[in-house]
Amino acid sequence: MAGVRTLSDGLGYLSYDVVGDGPPVVLVHAGVADHRMWDAVVPALAERYRVVRYDLRGFGASAPPAGPFSETDDLRCLLDHLGHDRVRLVGASWGGRVAVDFTLTHPDRVHSLAILAAPWPGYPWSGEMVAYDEAETAALEAGDLDAAVRVNLDMWLRGPARGWDEVPDGLADRLRGPLRTSLANQAVVGEYSKGPAGGDLAAVSVPVLVGVGALDVEDFRDIARRYAAGIPGAVLVEFPTAAHLVALDAPAELLAALQPFLAR
Repeated sequence: MAGVRTLSDGLGYLSYDVVGDGPPVVLVHAGVADHRMWDAVVPALAERYRVVRYDLRGFGASAPPAGPFSETDDLRCLLDHLGHDRVRLVGASWGGRVAVDFTLTHPDRVHSLAILAAPWPGYPWSGEMVAYDEAETAALEAGDLDAAVRVNLDMWLRGPARGWDEVPDGLADRLRGPLRTSLANQAVVGEYSKGPAGGDLAAVSVPVLVGVGALDVEDFRDIARRYAAGIPGAVLVEFPTAAHLVALDAPAELLAALQPFLAR
């Protein structure tokens, strides 16, 4: 099976894509992107694995939610639909937190877990992050979606440690559309999402890789260290040329870390 398909339920539908053959690997995108953020790593992974990507509700081609929903339940339903009892799970940013929550909720269904710049519930955000949030909120309240997109591109793609001339060509154009969709649906997703499931990280017993970009906001570098310290046996990998979105900034370096990890 290959190509984009949809899984419908009473709340709308999820759009997903499956390529390759082998043990299933599920890629969960960041909250400022959609499943296409993984485009540069999928061909190599599909040589050995059945690679599943999907758009979270309100992102990409998936419908905004029509009522209360759980990202963890959505992932479980998708895996049930595809017939996958146990998967290798890879998540970026908010998708990383979805992957953590799924592992805590359904530990028997996860073979291994890789999280890239995942947030930490209740984290005491720095002034830099608070200023970003205030700028995004002001733009959205003013109805200026273009300004909100620019604020997010600056924070999550360029990052605090480099100029736009150092960002790989074409990435801003690739991210602008998915980001605009996520911002347009942000209010309804925020209203209906049940949020992080929570749980004891020390209970995670599968192999875990924690990744973060060296050019990311310091908050997320600190959070990565927290995850690596809190999950038994977790391995921390820093990607020197990447900001927040490692799969976009450094796909070759990401594959170099992921491929031996997934083969475990």
